Amino acid sequence: MATQRRMTVPRFVAAKGSGQKLSMVTAYDYSWAQILDEAGVDSILVGDSLGMVVQGKASTVPVTLDEIIYHGEMVARAVTQALVIVDLPFMTYQVSPQQALESAGRIIKETGAQAVKLEGGEKQAATIRAIAEADIPVMAHVGMQPQSISKLGGHGRIQRDIDRILADAKAAEAAGAFALCIELVPRQIAAEVTAAVSIPTIGIGAGPDCDGQVLVTHDLLGISPPSFAPKFLKRYADLRCIATEAVRTYAEEVRTGQFPDAEHSHE
Repeated sequence: MATQRRMTVPRFVAAKGSGQKLSMVTAYDYSWAQILDEAGVDSILVGDSLGMVVQGKASTVPVTLDEIIYHGEMVARAVTQALVIVDLPFMTYQVSPQQALESAGRIIKETGAQAVKLEGGEKQAATIRAIAEADIPVMAHVGMQPQSISKLGGHGRIQRDIDRILADAKAAEAAGAFALCIELVPRQIAAEVTAAVSIPTIGIGAGPDCDGQVLVTHDLLGISPPSFAPKFLKRYADLRCIATEAVRTYAEEVRTGQFPDAEHSHE
């Protein structure tokens, strides 16, 4: 594959005007980040989804700032082409704009990522502005907000309040956000939001009219359990099955003495 130019925040923003759709996936460690970067995605998100995907917890809420920095540094070190964005975990930005600025600053300094992401729009406008005015690119997240799981009553709740979603999107843009993630809203609402703002919209469960799409890598590659099957998810591989069979074969060959054989032994 030909080497592409490094994706930057200005190039990411400019993609909206050019009609170029943007691809984003998640990563949490060096090896996967390297693979995903080599595959040519536009952006890699070190999401607080690591709480569920990597740590096996019930939500994203327990993830700490130190944990996201630990994973973000590994990912950023592996990536040479994609734009790396790191989530601000729950309660690392809600207390005050000053707290948010300090958290975002730590992420940028200690990981080498190019941008941060936080959940919220209108209520977080002052926070978004404080981060953006410190020249730290910030993406906002509207629609279904996973850190608000207790208020929402669970994951997977489609958000249909178009007035609220539009107000959040416009407030985030006005405050200086360079992009928006739109999660779990009807296609028509996502299309209206995308048309109403001048910054790129990245959808997950928000239909094809957004300026780009994001999926959790473990979901799109079929590593997540088959029981996780939201309507918006398309599995592009079944690595869970492939890995299970490979390890099962290895274990059987060890037990029966087939491995290591002469080919895999030193003389």
